[in-house]
Amino acid sequence: MLRQYELVEKVKGYDPDADEALLNRAYVFSMKAHGSQKRASGDPYFSHPIEVAGILTDLRLDDETIATAILHDTVEDTVATPEEVERSFGPSVARLVDGVTKLSKIEAQTENERAAENLRKFLLAMSDDIRVLLVKLADRLHNMRTLHHIKNPDKRRRIARETMEIYAPLAERIGMYEFMKEMQTLAFRELEPDAFESISRRLAQLHEEGDDLIGRIGVGLKLFLADNGVAAEVQGREKHPYSIWKKMAERHVSFEQLSDVMAFRVVVDAPDDCYRALSRIHQRWPMVPGRFKDFISTPKRNGYRSIHTTVLYDASHRIEVQIRTRAMHAEAEHGLAAHWAYKNGRRDSPAAEDRAWVRDLVEILEHAESPEELLEHTRLAMYQDRIFAFSPKGELIQLPKGATPVDFAYAVHTALGDTAVGAKVNGRVAPLRTLLENGDQVEILTSGAQEPQSAWLNFVVTGKARAAIRRFERAKERGELLALGRKLLDEITSRLPAPLGPDGVRQALQRLHLDREEALLEALARGRIDDRRAMEALMPGSTGPGEGRAAPRQRDAVSIKGLTPGVAYRLCDCCHPVPGDRIVGVRRDSAGGEQGIVVHAITCDRLSDGADCDWIDLAWGEGAQGGVARVAVTLRNEPGALALIAGIIAGHGANINNLQLVHRDREFHASQLDVEVTDVAQLMRILAALRATEAVSKAERA
Repeated sequence: MLRQYELVEKVKGYDPDADEALLNRAYVFSMKAHGSQKRASGDPYFSHPIEVAGILTDLRLDDETIATAILHDTVEDTVATPEEVERSFGPSVARLVDGVTKLSKIEAQTENERAAENLRKFLLAMSDDIRVLLVKLADRLHNMRTLHHIKNPDKRRRIARETMEIYAPLAERIGMYEFMKEMQTLAFRELEPDAFESISRRLAQLHEEGDDLIGRIGVGLKLFLADNGVAAEVQGREKHPYSIWKKMAERHVSFEQLSDVMAFRVVVDAPDDCYRALSRIHQRWPMVPGRFKDFISTPKRNGYRSIHTTVLYDASHRIEVQIRTRAMHAEAEHGLAAHWAYKNGRRDSPAAEDRAWVRDLVEILEHAESPEELLEHTRLAMYQDRIFAFSPKGELIQLPKGATPVDFAYAVHTALGDTAVGAKVNGRVAPLRTLLENGDQVEILTSGAQEPQSAWLNFVVTGKARAAIRRFERAKERGELLALGRKLLDEITSRLPAPLGPDGVRQALQRLHLDREEALLEALARGRIDDRRAMEALMPGSTGPGEGRAAPRQRDAVSIKGLTPGVAYRLCDCCHPVPGDRIVGVRRDSAGGEQGIVVHAITCDRLSDGADCDWIDLAWGEGAQGGVARVAVTLRNEPGALALIAGIIAGHGANINNLQLVHRDREFHASQLDVEVTDVAQLMRILAALRATEAVSKAERA
């Protein structure tokens, strides 16, 4: 494990202006936070973040990234809080630490949901600052190096599978091939131990039998190029076990039949030297057809540039040769991390949004409907094997192997994919399910009447295409549901006892606790709200009399608590209290012109005139029923309007015992109705039904 001064010296070695105090504070903070925690290996837990930081110093990353690596587990695994990290190290480091921190406290139901939530936050943070990804990859690499210390085999396999499906492809997508190869090798050893052991043993045997064959071929290549005027460094290596196993599976061949297990890198000074070296090698040794790729002319999507060719060396050994400049080699070794390295005292920090694949991942993230869909589409989007296809204007589109014209169309633009009806591949009309090959020129034929087809899901391979097609399917299904819900709502409205007013639906949404009309339509279409409940919400009481009771006549006695038996009282004729209203009694002297006790609703305006009177606290007696409420209604001046509201009131089991026309003009007339009701609840239902009626402009208690 790196000591504190060793870590600081490594950073200062490539960045003399690094914030030494920041690094020292981070080291001490992390060591104290992790305290006596131990890893599965028995080592102090604190050793892990320091090793992660050490990996990133080899990439010559900036001081904030190194501090983030030291702190990346403090919020997740200790009592330290994000606020504490921000106070001690500033908002930039705090944001990076938060991006790396897993959502360990999410109460997810399944492993897929936990993985999807972690990936969701990680991708969003990565789209904001790509350094989050660099720290996370270094974290995962060190965890894979110590994976064998975990005793639970299921946990080891889960971590290895996640590394193989998500983190190794992410490393490949940003050009960090050394990270990718080591992760794949370690994950392969855990997931396929027998295959790993077999291939490793055969590689060792090949190395022993070959008497340093790689070294001899490397020297031969270097001398040959030097004799032909090309100064180059040549590095030889055996391909790693996972790469060999994958080629064996793809080509359906045995290890003995797989001839190109050796690869050589030819590193030169300038791009022109790359093509001169290629020319000399092809003149000297036969090229294997179909094994040539020029990634200098057409770089990979992650910025990788190099020339790849496979030749038959000395008629017996098939070898792969990669030709690149020193700058290309640095990019190939460290990928996007190379942009964060300090060069001549200056840091180059490209924005993540400049990477189109990051935008694709975030787009998938925004539209995925389920954790399983998010994981599936993200893995597809990070698929490693690539082909290059061209638009009619020569624009280069990089796609996964097995891609079709539909994948091509969606890679160009979502609208192009949505309207695709056919394609021309190399000038010839081809089905949309045609598998594209490297170098194909693709022209998409479109129609404004076309829309994405469900059948496309059977052959598209890109996550972006699958996400777009499924998004359209969900939108189409929702449109059909809304159309069905609209039809059901219109049918229910037609059965109401009166035409529905302009605010009827809005009021119904409030009664049903829904926020928008589309939610009501969808609930009706899915059967979550039945007809009866919808009718009651649209026009209260429309499904039958409220409470099933007829209102008693005013001559019936009304029980009131708080009065001495035999004391005369009457209900006020200005506020017309009914059972359910809060009430108060007022006794005036004879000079006031009133005898006995007058019962008022507590909200009555006339109570302000009785400040000098005796007030008596009253309440309705048990089972008190019956009262006359005065209702002010403004109606449209049209035939049948009065009959309509009379029918609504009768439908609620109430009775009109007086009606007075207050005002009338060409458009409206206002009336006051005295309505016999059982209690205030019945009155509120009547008012709600009146307000929901198209003929009623206004209805309120007078």
